[in-house]
Amino acid sequence: MKKFTSLTAIFMMAMMAFTFTSCTDDDDIADTLWGVWEGDMHVWSEWNGQYYEAHESVIQFDRDPDYYATGTGYWVDYYSGAPWDYFASHITWSVENGNIRIYSYEDDTNYYIFDYSLSNNYFTGTIESEWGDPMNFRLVKTVAPNWNDFEWGWDSWDDYYDPWYSSKGTRNGDNEKTRPTRHIGAKPDTNK
Repeated sequence: MKKFTSLTAIFMMAMMAFTFTSCTDDDDIADTLWGVWEGDMHVWSEWNGQYYEAHESVIQFDRDPDYYATGTGYWVDYYSGAPWDYFASHITWSVENGNIRIYSYEDDTNYYIFDYSLSNNYFTGTIESEWGDPMNFRLVKTVAPNWNDFEWGWDSWDDYYDPWYSSKGTRNGDNEKTRPTRHIGAKPDTNK
C-alpha cells in the first residue's frame, strides 16, 4: 500500500508539472512579445472601389500586470499613395496555449498568429483575420513612437471618411459616411 501511495504521489507531481508548463510557456511568449515591433504585415485597405497597400506596420504589445499572458497595445499601418497617411487602432492581445490572438477595436476584427518564430529581435510567422486569407509576416523589435501623436481610426484627411470625427459627407456629396476597410493577405487582382 505504501508503494501504491508513493507511485500515486509521483504521478500527481508529474501531472502538475505538465499543467504548469503550459502557463509558463505562454508567459515566456508574452515576455518576449512585450515591446514594439515593425515591419510588413501585408495589410491593404479598400475604399471607394480602390485598393491601397500599407508599406509598414508598427505594433506595440503592453503586458497586463495581473494576467501576464494578456495585454493591450496599438497597431498602426502606414500608407503611401492613399488618401490617408495611416490607420491607428487600439488592440488587446492574449497568448493561449502558444497561440496569439489580437483584437483590433477600431476595425472590430480578431487576428490570429500561428506557426511563428519569436526571438528578442525578430518575429516571423503567419497572421490570419477572422475572414481567412493567411499571410506570412516579418517584424523587427524597435523603439516606440509617441502614441499620443495619432488620431485613432483612419487619420482625418479632410474629415471625409472618418464617421467618428466628421460632420461632412463623402466626396460624392451624399450623406452616407464610409471608411476604408483593413484586410490582411493578398490584394485582389484588379487587372482582370
